[in-house]
Formats: sequence, C-alpha cells, structure tokens
Amino acid sequence: MAQEFYAEQLTTPDALKARQFLADRGFDQAAAAHFGVGLAPREGEALARHLRGRGFSVDEVVAAGLVAVGRSPYDRFRGRLLWPIRETNGDTIGFGARRIFDDDKIEAKYLNTPETPIYKKSHVLYGVDLARRDMARTSQAVVVEGYTDVMACHLAGVTTAVATCGTAFGDDHARVLRRLLADHEEFRGEVIFTFDGDTAGQQAALKVFRSDQQYVAQTYVAVAPGGMDPCDLRVKEGDAAVRELVATRQPLYRFVLTNVVARYDLDRADSRVDALRDAARLVASVRDRSKVDAFARELAGLVGVEVEEARAEVRRAAARGARPDGRSPARDEPVEQRPPRPAVPDLRDPRFGIERETLKLVLQHPVAIGRTTADIGTNDFTHPTYRGVWELVEKAGGPAAGDGDPGWVSRIREAATDPEVASAVSALAVEPIPAAKEPDASYVAHHVFRLLELTTLRRIAEVKSRLQRTNPVEQAADYNRMFGELAALEQHRRTLRDRIVGP
Repeated sequence: MAQEFYAEQLTTPDALKARQFLADRGFDQAAAAHFGVGLAPREGEALARHLRGRGFSVDEVVAAGLVAVGRSPYDRFRGRLLWPIRETNGDTIGFGARRIFDDDKIEAKYLNTPETPIYKKSHVLYGVDLARRDMARTSQAVVVEGYTDVMACHLAGVTTAVATCGTAFGDDHARVLRRLLADHEEFRGEVIFTFDGDTAGQQAALKVFRSDQQYVAQTYVAVAPGGMDPCDLRVKEGDAAVRELVATRQPLYRFVLTNVVARYDLDRADSRVDALRDAARLVASVRDRSKVDAFARELAGLVGVEVEEARAEVRRAAARGARPDGRSPARDEPVEQRPPRPAVPDLRDPRFGIERETLKLVLQHPVAIGRTTADIGTNDFTHPTYRGVWELVEKAGGPAAGDGDPGWVSRIREAATDPEVASAVSALAVEPIPAAKEPDASYVAHHVFRLLELTTLRRIAEVKSRLQRTNPVEQAADYNRMFGELAALEQHRRTLRDRIVGP
C-alpha cells in the first residue's frame, strides 16, 4: 500500500522536480510506472496518516520501517524519490530513497529502509523481481551499482540486471544469485559486475574476487569508457552502448590482476619482479586449485615473464602462507621467517663478477684496456657501487687518462663522495687479477665484450617482456617495431659472442 501511495504522488504537481530528475536520466512516465518509482511527500506525516486510514496500527507501520516515532509518528521518507525493493515474487519489502531537494535536512544522497523482520539488505537485490525469469533462462546476472543503472539496463534490453541496496555485494547476495541461476557444478552461469575503473571500483572487484569462490558462476567485469555507469552511458550513447558494455565483459580475475600489475613500470626488470610477486599472492589465495595454473599463465602474459617463472612465484607465495581470502596471515599464525634484504647487494655476488673484473682492469691496467672500453657506459654496471666507480672513471677522462699516471687510482678514490664507492676503488686497485700472466688483448676483450653482452641480454629480456604484453593484432605497429628491435639485438649479441670467442 505504501508503494502504491508513493507512485500516485509522482503524478502530482508537487512531483515536478522528481519527474524532471527521471527525465534527465532518460526515464519517462511509463518507465517510472514499470519500476514502481514514487515520491514521498515533503509533508512529514502523509504516509502515516494514509496507512492509519487504511486500518494499520502504529506498531505495524513502525515494524515495516515506514514510520518512526518521536513526539508523534512521522514518515521515515520525506521529499525523496523512491524505488520499491521487492522480493522475487514481487512483494515490496522496502524502499531506496534518493535526495532531490536542496533543502533536504538529511545530507545523505541515499537512504534505505532499516532492517525489519522482512527486509535484510544483505539478502535482497533491487530489480530481482523483474530479472529473475530472464536470469534463469539465460543463466546470466548483471550486477550494477544503483537503482537507475538497473532501470537503464532493463530498458536497453539487458533484462538480467540487479543491484545491491545500499551495501556492498557480499556472500549472501552471491547465494541469492546462485539459487536463481541454478548454479551448480554441472550447470555454469555467469555473473557480470559493472565496476568503475577507478580505485573504488578496483577495490570492489578485489573484494568480489576474494569471495567469488563461494559460488561456481563464471564471474566477469564490464567497465564503461570514461568510467560511466550504465545510466549515464544510455543517456549519452544510447541503448546499444549498454548492450555492448555487457557483451565486451572481461573475466574478473583478469581485471583484478591487470589492475595489480598496472601499478608497476613493467619496462624495469626490478618492477617486473615486484609486480609478479604482488599478483602471485592473489593467485596463491585462490582455493580452487584447478584455476591456479590458468591464472599463473595469465599472469605470465600480463607481466611479460616465462610461464614457469610465474608458476614458481605462485608456489613461493603459497609457501609463505597466503590465506584463502587473499589477506596476510594473522599475527598469531606461523609465517616463514625471512632475513631482511640488504639495501645493496654483496659486491662479491657472482652476478656482478664480470663488472668487478672489468673495473679491476680499468684501475690496475688502464693502458691495456685503453680504447676497448669506448662502448662501455654507466648502464653496463648493474651494481650501484660498481656503477659509481665507473662514473668516477668517466669523469676522470676514461681509462686512457690513466696512461702513465702514477696517481691514477688515488685521483679516482679522492673524487668519491660515497664511502662505499671509495672503499670499492681501494679494494679493486689491489685485488689480484686471476690470470697466469699480464693481461693481454684477448683477456681484456673477453671481459669487456662479455660485459656488453650481458647488457644486451638484459635489453633482449626487456623487449621480449614488452612483446609478450603487446597484442600483435590491435597494436601491430608497436609489435612489428619491437620485433625488429629484438632481431637487431640478437644480431648484436651474436657479434659480441664472436668477439668473445675470438678467431
């Protein structure tokens, strides 16, 4: 009776602003009637008086969440546009109310019926009464964020759209959908969420990803261009654009992993490692182990690494104690104790062996190494301390400047402002060179060209990573350019290899 009363109020002269609100969003009188939209009068006791005249007691209308009691009974909703929230059988059990008047004393944009014996917001979905038949027929549900989005979708032909009522999508909502979709192991439906692409939308998607394992339905995300919601999209681009939005959905896991990986600069090797580690924690949290390998393969493509590397990182994340819900282990749960990582790698780490031996030649035998170093640059040194030593050498004029200069090493060391770099210069200048005789041209070439080859291999890995992340059809020009760059780098590496091996 309250719904019928509110719907009648929408036709009165006092409802002009409410009708204009709907018209601005593409909804005419027929649309309002189809969805049962109404208006709560601005007068504070209109509904209470109406229901009292129909024989309802104060206790009954208070229990229904329609009326509250102060000095006297008063309407919970005043001067607001109302959407009836209904059960699957069409019974109205509550309302969603939007602020439309600037002088409304309640600032909140939306108000909902409070929890009552028949209205539990975590168990109901707006529009489910209109969507349930088509949801069962198509095995599809589209979850949008607002009441007007549900209206826009249905009017555009997406008649499986529903929305939560003033709360985030949760496990209880998932159970409702599972029941309506007849979702079980042998019969898979799909649920499509229309999240915004902004931070809030990403967080909402992450929450659903963590709870998605509560039901079997295949879960997708549809993100409109410019972050528009379905209502705005329909107003600006028409019904077809709303249908296209749903049709171009992407798997939820891909949306979540893509947003995690997007936080990192994937053109940097260290950032790729961080991106892989961060996303692997999410993949490791998936309880359905049959999905983990597929997600790991997807992650490898997003980051631009080999599939086995992604699988190994997921296994490490699982071993570190990733929880099924994706959260970190609680403080009282046992976790793997890992020593803190040093800020700077060990100078004697084998990974930097060629860098160390080359710098020893530069400091101890500047004449022998001479012009061979013309192609060496700062980027050939990956250890920050060794890079600092080379920068000092460059500032001093390069190895050739040390020819016949007895104070060559002292001059380099005194120019250092970093104690770690100065200490490294002193050590490199006296450490024995592992050669049976005085370093000759062949010995020098082996180290210099091997150093350059390692740089080339790093660049090859970076280009391969970008290629893996590039669609050869949609980004044909970029793909072909990188493919050519990769071919040139491979040829350069072979040339350096030949010079290392020698005649």
